[in-house]
Amino acid sequence: MAPKETDWVIEAQNRILEKKTHASFPQIKYPSLRDGGIKDSVQWLHGKAMDDGAEGLWRVHNKLYDLTSYIDNHPGGKEWLELTKGTDITEAFEAHHIYSTAEKVLNKFYVRDAKGPRNSPFTFEDDGFYRTLKRAVREELKKIPKDASKETDRITDGFFITLLLCSPLACYFENYIAAYLFYIISSVALCVLTVACHNYIHRRTNWRMYLFNLSMWSYRDFRVSHVLSHHLYTNTLMDLELSGLEPILVFQPRKDKPLHAKVGFVTECVMFPFLFLVSFCKRVAAIFIWKNFFKTHYSWHDVIGPLLPLWMGLTSNAAWCHVLYTWLWIVCTASLIFYLIAVNAAHHHPDAIKDGDEPESETPDWGVHQVEALLDRKDINTSTLAVMMLFGEHALHHIFPTLDHGILKHLHPVFLEHCEKYQANYRATTQFKMVVGQIKECLRTDFKSVSDRRMFKD
Repeated sequence: MAPKETDWVIEAQNRILEKKTHASFPQIKYPSLRDGGIKDSVQWLHGKAMDDGAEGLWRVHNKLYDLTSYIDNHPGGKEWLELTKGTDITEAFEAHHIYSTAEKVLNKFYVRDAKGPRNSPFTFEDDGFYRTLKRAVREELKKIPKDASKETDRITDGFFITLLLCSPLACYFENYIAAYLFYIISSVALCVLTVACHNYIHRRTNWRMYLFNLSMWSYRDFRVSHVLSHHLYTNTLMDLELSGLEPILVFQPRKDKPLHAKVGFVTECVMFPFLFLVSFCKRVAAIFIWKNFFKTHYSWHDVIGPLLPLWMGLTSNAAWCHVLYTWLWIVCTASLIFYLIAVNAAHHHPDAIKDGDEPESETPDWGVHQVEALLDRKDINTSTLAVMMLFGEHALHHIFPTLDHGILKHLHPVFLEHCEKYQANYRATTQFKMVVGQIKECLRTDFKSVSDRRMFKD
């Protein structure tokens, strides 16, 4: 006889209180290094390597590969393989390679089978939702116009040019109203440029991804915290975008959630303005924490961030103390807007599965989990500009992260067809209701069952 719904709630809560297992997926390890230290990308990678059983190589499913000789030839750029050495890259390999060519290349570097089972609950059955959808998408991509990505490129370049033009003017004008106006425009431009660059960070090495560093954040760190962690293990305890905010903000449902986390919609306004600069400080601190960090993880693109205040000073001819003051205001305001957009984009809603909630299965199809872990916004997805500014087309972007945002709208029909066929719980709402949902999610301490989430009504 199946256990009562209250049984799994009690069992899940007990597992959380024990602190060393996942509530939703008890068969996998509690992430090493999750709860201490500075919670940066290097720490996350070290912890993952400790848990994955990759033996210093690259693990894909239950096999180990030595890709050392292939690093410089990797079509997506050598950085992806440098970052992931010694870890299980199954989810990344599946999500980042739509075509089967990569599997043929991978076989050339096989070393041996892994000794133990994967430390991940997700599966990729050949006749399951994700792989079947991926095969269908291969055919759909043949029908999409070759210039479908040009619009997103123009939008991103427009944000960049706006920032370059307006940021010096925020220092140049002595008139308070004019200076304040250009400060606001510059802050918004830096924010939406950072959001738009997210479209390029998932893909092969390209020049637009470097613009992300103007925020003082590192696109390389973001590739870990967002691409390799959040995108692949969304809303689980392996999601660094959640653990990195704890214990100040706790988006997972917990009975012992502190008051400041329950009123997270207020706490955010105090915390978010400083997160761009905090990410920079973490990166500097990591030099002294992780052995050989500077040599391994710092590169020429880490100087891009300070180029913005230098540009502002040289072109405005304003006093350097005034330039620095104005720039800090621009960065902090952009940080506030960026994170407010991010937390209200898709995942922080009571009907999106979080660790602690009852999963559809203890070994779910990875694509089904991605659909369960978010809600789309039907009012945002109607405009490419809104998609680029507000993390739109979220469901398809999570499932096919290397595709340009301008392409995703063409894939909706086949995506919805497969969601219906495999009963993937796709839901869409509005931006306003996502904001309301995020407030409710901050307050939420109870777990949700599968039936609760499938009762969603917009």
